[in-house]
Amino acid sequence: MEIRASDEDRERTVADLERHAGAGRLTLDEFAERAKVAHCARTLDELAAVVNDLPADTQPTGAAATVEEPSRDLLILFAIAAATLVLLGFFIALIRA
Repeated sequence: MEIRASDEDRERTVADLERHAGAGRLTLDEFAERAKVAHCARTLDELAAVVNDLPADTQPTGAAATVEEPSRDLLILFAIAAATLVLLGFFIALIRA
């Protein structure tokens, strides 16, 4: 039984192809050809055939989380530093008053 592909399925497959092209597994011509096939695919089997010779990419979600964590940690550090400066200013004002 063939399952029809949704627009989201096609977009996800093209995004996978973009990652593989960015990693150097596909040339731009190969990417363009496979993306065209993916956009025209009617079933999930047709979409799977577009990426079946490429390694499964399980890193994007983990890699994205890893990239965001340092940014969040840095933001927290800046917030703590700003709060410290405000408190320091407040105490200096109390001492001088």
